[in-house]
Amino acid sequence: MKFSLLSNSVEQTHKFGEALGRTVQEGDIIALCGELGAGKTELVRGIARGMECEKNIPVASPTYILLREYPGRLWLYHFDFYRLDSPVQLEGIGYEEYFEGDGVCVVEWADKFPQIFPEQTLWIELEIVSENTRKLVFQTKMDKIWKGRLEKIFPEGK
Repeated sequence: MKFSLLSNSVEQTHKFGEALGRTVQEGDIIALCGELGAGKTELVRGIARGMECEKNIPVASPTYILLREYPGRLWLYHFDFYRLDSPVQLEGIGYEEYFEGDGVCVVEWADKFPQIFPEQTLWIELEIVSENTRKLVFQTKMDKIWKGRLEKIFPEGK
């Protein structure tokens, strides 16, 4: 399954993330790809809002610490692989336990190590179209997990 949406502002990206965050379930993994400034962290902010994460904990990119955890309806585990050179560097934090755990994992720069992601991962590519416009391309191999949820929250997707 593959479809795309256009976001014309940071606020709209937050709203897309929030809608997605309201539907995530225990064990979901969302892999984010896109160049610097494409809006990956902004999408995560929306996901956190939709997951009812505590508002007094600001959502920030974990570039220098690799992982941030946010309590909410479910735990949100926010990874950032930007500074990593090898998936071996992930072994020290036990990423598999998070991927197989009872929270939701969202990973920025996931395309650096696609081989570590399970088949049920939802991939979202954020592309810069213009200064304010982003194209979000959703893709997964596991239609039975994601298709119905995504069509319900994003009926305008193509």
